[in-house]
Amino acid sequence: MCLHTAGMTTWKEFESDAPDLAKSVAARFSAHKHHVLATLRQDGSPRVSGTELEFVDGQLRLGSMLNALKARDLKRDPRFAVHSNPGHHSMEGGDAKIAGTAVELTNPDALQKIFDAAPPELTPYNVFDLDITEVVLTSLVDDHMQIELWRPGSPVKTFTK
Repeated sequence: MCLHTAGMTTWKEFESDAPDLAKSVAARFSAHKHHVLATLRQDGSPRVSGTELEFVDGQLRLGSMLNALKARDLKRDPRFAVHSNPGHHSMEGGDAKIAGTAVELTNPDALQKIFDAAPPELTPYNVFDLDITEVVLTSLVDDHMQIELWRPGSPVKTFTK
């Protein structure tokens, strides 16, 4: 089990606070396997990497090949942003983005349970639970752009352009 920093929230807490938005965002991240993760390099410049996400026990979880650059970035500076795969040139279902802080799972027993469920050729690997500080869903509604923004402690705000 990981400890979550004050001011951040788990997927389960987001889901409870903004169920309709959470359902739409989860659908976007579940529609495709691969997404784009942004991390910060040691010099502070951005790095984008392909990644996969899982919804597990109320957590949004990210795995990475052991000591890959994105994992090393997150260990050094846990801030991240992840953008859903936009699909095939369509805004159907919207365009989802999540930002927050990655918390590495280091408990050997918890990691072993995760690795036991994974194909042996892929283990071990780095595992991070993602604490959420912001969720954005951008959709086309009646030929207008609709932006839904959620942050912990605030209701969903909707903007139309």
